[in-house]
Amino acid sequence: MTPFSDSRRTFLSHLATTAAVAASTDLWAATPAPEPLRIQVFTKHLDGFSYDEIAGLSAEAGFDGLDMTVRPAGHVLPERVADDLPRAIEAARKAGLSIPTIVTALTSAESPQAEAIVKTAAAQGVRAYRTGWIDYLPNETMEAGVARIRKDLAGLARLNQKYGIHGGYQNHSGQKFGAPVWDLADALRGQDARYLGCQYDLYHATVEGSNSWPLGFRRIHPFVRTVDVKDFRWMGSGQKLKNQSVPLGEGQTDFPAFFRLMKQVGVRPLLSIHFEYPMPTAKDGAEGRKQLVAGMKRDLTVLKNWLSEAGL
Repeated sequence: MTPFSDSRRTFLSHLATTAAVAASTDLWAATPAPEPLRIQVFTKHLDGFSYDEIAGLSAEAGFDGLDMTVRPAGHVLPERVADDLPRAIEAARKAGLSIPTIVTALTSAESPQAEAIVKTAAAQGVRAYRTGWIDYLPNETMEAGVARIRKDLAGLARLNQKYGIHGGYQNHSGQKFGAPVWDLADALRGQDARYLGCQYDLYHATVEGSNSWPLGFRRIHPFVRTVDVKDFRWMGSGQKLKNQSVPLGEGQTDFPAFFRLMKQVGVRPLLSIHFEYPMPTAKDGAEGRKQLVAGMKRDLTVLKNWLSEAGL
């Protein structure tokens, strides 16, 4: 082999290495920063307002989008989803908002209007929906109940995969499936979290386990794509305590600790603030609307401060 050939081979080797390093550098440089956490408002407390009014009030309060009810007695009725969900999304768009999440009553692929809701939502750019709640049957063992529910949720997962959307089951306190979180985690085992998971609710997790909720969240977090944000305090005395919803920061739900844990495990969900405490309604006129927007702004500010403190 001639000296020239050796030199040429060395040159080409250096050239290839340089190109690879440059490509690697460009790739890292092009890696986008994490998408800012989007904060939606759950529209339940805005019953009585039109789509345009809901969007306008929410935009004025500073939200990024709407978490729209698409269920019986909701803002969008299931039987009218193909017509009314696009109308709601257009109203949001005109106000500078989006509707990335909706709330449904779906508990299986056979639920009324299930495919119409999932198909329409996905086609309109909705990224995730909340499912309905599921009951354990009388005299049913926990093991049998979870096995039964796992089959229904698997059917929903297949429907979601067909249209490219995520369905999240909310852990709600009480006697329903999912309240302990552990049973939900068991039912979700083996599912693709892109299509089926948990809409995590710290309020209800705290009601069920004020000290143990971090364990439940660590167990379920790979399936969390959406998170509900609301607060409560215990009312009453003795054995008659009852959880009562209050404005964010006035209750016993430890969101600062939760957001630190959320960051630690790498969960970056869509957030939805719920206003479960008394708020002005559509019947309260112009002054009521001012108070309504002020209350929504207040909770949104509290949430943004918590997120900032957690580095999110």
